[in-house]
Amino acid sequence: MKSYKNQQRLSLVLRYVLIIILAAVWIFPIIWMVLASFSVNNFTGFIQTFVPHKWTFANYIQLFHNSMFPYGSWLINTLIVALVTMVGSTFLNIIVSYTLSRLRFKLRKPFLQFALILGMFPGLMSMISLYYILKALNMLNLVGLTLIYVGGAGLGFYIVKGFLDTIPRSIDEAAMIDGATRWQVFTHITLPLARPMLIYTALMSFMGPWLDFLLPSIIVGGQSPANRTIAYGLQNMINNSRGASSEYFVSFIAGCVIIAVPITVLFIVMQRFYVNGITAGADKG
Repeated sequence: MKSYKNQQRLSLVLRYVLIIILAAVWIFPIIWMVLASFSVNNFTGFIQTFVPHKWTFANYIQLFHNSMFPYGSWLINTLIVALVTMVGSTFLNIIVSYTLSRLRFKLRKPFLQFALILGMFPGLMSMISLYYILKALNMLNLVGLTLIYVGGAGLGFYIVKGFLDTIPRSIDEAAMIDGATRWQVFTHITLPLARPMLIYTALMSFMGPWLDFLLPSIIVGGQSPANRTIAYGLQNMINNSRGASSEYFVSFIAGCVIIAVPITVLFIVMQRFYVNGITAGADKG
């Protein structure tokens, strides 16, 4: 019996050691990036010490006072695109998912199969065609970029639909027997029960445009620097930090730190609703 308890303790200690090692490996680059953003630029493109010898906020100040790389404009542009995409994508996703989960109509199954097949093709295959379509419509700008993000949300319904399928249809039937309309069932029963999936969809919809580089480089690549997004703008900044001149290298790191702040705050704030939706969802029906 004693030997068995010792084995359990040893196994628990090894698990904790493994978790600590993995956590250290994961968090070390983040800590390095945050500390490096406060270091003095040595114009070599390489941070020589883990903890800066001299601390400075000049790197953050330079980000918002640089006419060549207008980081403030990138931040506002990307925030607007991400917020509009989050709202539009979440709305389209839940509407399409609810329709396919609760309603039965002709060609429903062929549509599901067709959407599944389309989802197997990588998005890279459509970028060139989307570019020429937007060019013909004179929409190679942030508006066209936002329309692409929102328009692509309709085919991402499978995860939400799978979640809605787990909600018993008997709840809807009981509410409709009591006199509720389909819209009331959707807004007062389905949406509260689907809150965890709504939060997940909103987070993913926000993170996509916020971190995307490839699509903005194609759609708004020919625009002026003030009309770019964060990821594409920072890529241009780091390109100018290569070679002998590394003037913007540490500012690039500071820009990466700022990028992580809204995502972290959004996740922390919305995580509370995510947990509450899971624990209280059954009581809201």
